[in-house]
Amino acid sequence: MKQSILKVHPQDNVVVALRDLKKMETVQERDNTYIIQEDIPTKHKFTATALAAGEAIIMYGVLAGRAQENIPAGYRISVENVRHAAGSYELAAQRKTSWHIPDIAAWQQKTFSGYHREDGSVGTANYWLVIPLVFCENRNVDVLREALMDELGYGRPAAYTTFTRSLVTAYQSGSSAAKILETIYTEDPGSIAAPRIFENVDGIKFLTHDGGCGGIRQDAQTLCGLLAGYITHPNVAGATVLSLGCQNAQITMLQDEIKKRDAHFSKPLYILDQQQTGAENVLITNAIRQTFAGLMQANQCTRQPAPLSKLCIGLECGGSDGFSGISANPAIGYTSDLLVALGGSVILAEFPELCGVEQEMSDRCATTEDATRFIQLMRTYQQRAEEAGSGFDMNPSPGNIKDGLITDAIKSAGAAKKGGTSPVAAVLDYPEKVQRPGLNLLCTPGNDVESTTAEVGSGANIVLFTTGLGTPTGNPITPVIKLSSNTKLYNRMRDIIDINTGTIIDGDETISAAGERILDYVIQVASGIVTAKSVLNGQDDFIPWKRGVSL
Repeated sequence: MKQSILKVHPQDNVVVALRDLKKMETVQERDNTYIIQEDIPTKHKFTATALAAGEAIIMYGVLAGRAQENIPAGYRISVENVRHAAGSYELAAQRKTSWHIPDIAAWQQKTFSGYHREDGSVGTANYWLVIPLVFCENRNVDVLREALMDELGYGRPAAYTTFTRSLVTAYQSGSSAAKILETIYTEDPGSIAAPRIFENVDGIKFLTHDGGCGGIRQDAQTLCGLLAGYITHPNVAGATVLSLGCQNAQITMLQDEIKKRDAHFSKPLYILDQQQTGAENVLITNAIRQTFAGLMQANQCTRQPAPLSKLCIGLECGGSDGFSGISANPAIGYTSDLLVALGGSVILAEFPELCGVEQEMSDRCATTEDATRFIQLMRTYQQRAEEAGSGFDMNPSPGNIKDGLITDAIKSAGAAKKGGTSPVAAVLDYPEKVQRPGLNLLCTPGNDVESTTAEVGSGANIVLFTTGLGTPTGNPITPVIKLSSNTKLYNRMRDIIDINTGTIIDGDETISAAGERILDYVIQVASGIVTAKSVLNGQDDFIPWKRGVSL
């Protein structure tokens, strides 16, 4: 049976509206009865008791804001009457690593079908990369894209070309602008991609960017670390790298970062230096020849069974709403706990969206060293944001606020649910690689694409991405599985959403049941049986974090 309201934690003094509530309506949850004093939109919160100005707003059992004025019981909290506030945190004397270990009997003998690499990792896909070391080579990368994609069967169908052609014909026939605007799009059945030449290679991905020179030398080092993370990634068979020659991001810097991640690196890697090569046609033809030879080698790798412990799942959210923290996020949190219990790895990032739950996350660190590092990273990040005239409190977007996430602490407490309940196995700074099984905390911005880019660079071979408002974010080499927090979104944007967890809000499914369903879906995507919508749509978002302030 669908509920009308939800009090998330027993200590909370605000309640979530699971549907639109009308003024003077009486609603009940368990033994508590509330009389609504003004219209409350779906996803927003109302006060369970009267709050005095300055009094704490408690949600998810933590400090999530403070009242800016007296708020009687039954009224909506908003950016007008509540301000951001978060609890203080410090290094605790004891680690709190006990957790609810889920029943994994149904998955212990299950495997996924993946690509086994020499370093022992297993990919969920098999891609070839073409990467510029500096933005000066972006055009040459585009030239390679034009030369390779269609001829090798990796070009995307020109789905809208026929539609544009029909508008041209109408215009040339004398149609008015009003008539053009009424033209109905019909899908062209002839828009079919050519067959792949290399059937075991999922594609060639071209990772253009605006870094590699200028800025500071640390920017170049960080970029090379990220690119090395992609080159050594289990979803990558090999790479072609274009260097201008004189840039800050030197070839030797990239090679050193590769060795940090894989001391015995053995994948095919072709590095071309334009200033050493000379004429563009020589550079391009050499790159085409070498890439073709590399693809022949990559095509020899086929999918083979692998234990679920070889999965490394990135946990991400974007376009979050007031339901994200009570449906999609805790659902993938349960999936996270399942995978950790099975010996796998998960990555929780977006540090600005852990504001207010720092004490819990630091307490969950398995070692004092990692707890100390987490606290230092959070405090340094917050300090730099404040020095730039901002702060974590500026993280919520207009879309977040409109749909009920009115403070960063409310947003963060819900976002942290993606990490489940397991102990924190390691704390990583961007762009370090995951080395330990279990829950890894990775310092990244809250920006969807920067964070997803970073999680994959650290080793995520699947990303679970929750959204309440809808976002198409994907990644060039790792399937990004999109989960809606509400059924309305799922029905409206099925072209980009893979899984609906609005079933939890609708009262049709428990969080644990949804988490189990998600893991089964992950196994299908990891095995190549099901294709994530982000992959089908060719959503290859790649934005390196240039280590400045980004919330």
